[in-house]
Order: sequence, then structure tokens, then C-alpha cells
Amino acid sequence: MSAVWLVTGAAGMLGRDVLARLADEDVTAVAADRRAVDVADPGSVRAAFEEHRPAVVVNCAAWTAVDDAETMEASALLVNGTGPEVLAAACREHGAVLLQVSTDYVFAGDAEKPYAEDGPTGPRSAYGRTKLAGERAVLGTLPDTGYVVRTAWLYGAGGGNFVRTMIRLEGMKDTLDVVDDQRGQPTWTVDLADRLVRLGQAALAGTAPAGVYHGTGGGETTWFGLTREIFRLLGADPGRVRPTTSAAFARPAPRPAYSVLGHDRWSVAGIEPIRDWREALEAAFPALVAAERP
Repeated sequence: MSAVWLVTGAAGMLGRDVLARLADEDVTAVAADRRAVDVADPGSVRAAFEEHRPAVVVNCAAWTAVDDAETMEASALLVNGTGPEVLAAACREHGAVLLQVSTDYVFAGDAEKPYAEDGPTGPRSAYGRTKLAGERAVLGTLPDTGYVVRTAWLYGAGGGNFVRTMIRLEGMKDTLDVVDDQRGQPTWTVDLADRLVRLGQAALAGTAPAGVYHGTGGGETTWFGLTREIFRLLGADPGRVRPTTSAAFARPAPRPAYSVLGHDRWSVAGIEPIRDWREALEAAFPALVAAERP
């Protein structure tokens, strides 16, 4: 009998790509959106475990409205903190592996070199605090079978995101002013989904130590640099993209100025880090354009 993988948040951009990746494996993948499993509800989670008996849970369920979390932190904490805590407790009871997707926002965002997996956290937003609470719940409850995979700057064909927005705006505006003082790592959901699946497989095989991993694209750029590359791939003039500062786009939640994450820990699991962000973007581009300009 093949292993059962339960994917929560299955209707989201990442969840869809995790399910697509699992379709290539000899496993039974259970897609659970919020209607099927409310991760913050112990009764809902208990029922899902009793019905499906998962060996691996990939938690893609999250409150991702960063700005809204500033005024609705309790609601965000319910999903981002309580949800992982409830899932971790169920995984401990049933002997399952838990892969918890987290974020660069758990860091202060003021570093000058890539954040290591064991680097000190210091979130500056409500969103970051709630995600860090989820991390701590998983690692504290499941010291041997809990995995936290931090990611950032996600894009994919299955949902709204920065890359798809820029593709759309290129056909609508003569010029675009884009922030050039935030550095990070664009990450294709297909690449992250692959690493989540491979990490789960390694966890089941006993070849991947539990703990924190960083699942972001290689290299680094700014939103301005990313947009210029998008224009180049569209065959448009990158000169139409103009640099600006974060101050020009003030938002309720502070954005990290530096969100570059180190990837050293993948080597202990025998898995290579995600490829360079430019290579990934080029591979993803046909699907992104088709999704935005059908």
C-alpha cells in the first residue's frame, strides 16, 4: 500500500503544485482545502487523520494577507500559529511527518548576508510573528519528524502574484515604477513543491534530519530587477521599468529590506537547493503568460 500524503491548503497556488508533483509519485495524495480540513479546528483535523491515516502532512494552509494581519493578528494567528500546533499534535499521535511552510518574514530583514537556517529570528510584522509561532509549535511538538521550510517571493501559474501582475501591467502601462530597495529570491512554486515532496520522501526514509530548511530560489535580486527580467522575457524594453523606493509604496506592514536566505542545510538531506531564480523564471514563463494572457 502506498503512503498517504495529506495536503492542507490544497486550493492555493503552492498546494496545487504540491498535488501536481505528488501525481508523479507512488503515493495517495489527499487534497484538503479549508472546507475539507480547518487546520485550526482539532475536531476537523482529527476526523481527517482518522479517515486518511496520512504518513506525511504538507501544510500549505496559511493566512498570507500580510497587511491585514496588522489589524487582525488574532485571526492570522489562528491559521498560522494554532493551525500548525493542531496539525503537529495530530502528527505526533499518529506518527506522521509534518512539513510546515513558513516565511522569510520571521527574520528582521536587516542583514547583509544570507540568513542561515539557524540564524536568530526577529519578525517585525504581525504576519511574521504568527508564522514564527507556527514554526515553534511544529519544532517543539515534533523534534524528530517536524520540518519547517521557509520560502519567499513565491510565484506560480495557479494564483495571483507579483510576476503575473507585472506581466499584465506590461501590456497596460508605458512605464512602471518598481521598488529597488528590497532584496530577495523569487521562487517558483513548482520548484518549491518538488523540494517539499523530496524532503518528505527523505523524512520517511530516515535520511533527512528534522528542523529548518530554506526553500527559495538561488541568487538574489530586487523587485525592480525581477520586473526588468520579466519585461526582457516578454520581449519588451526593460528600460520602461524605473526604480523607486519602499517609501513610495507605504503599507501597513513593514517589508523586509533583505530577505535572502541561505540554503546550506539541504546538503545534510542529500537534496540540492533550488536553482537560480533566473533559470526558474524562464522555465515558468510560458505557463505564467498563458495564465495571465489566455
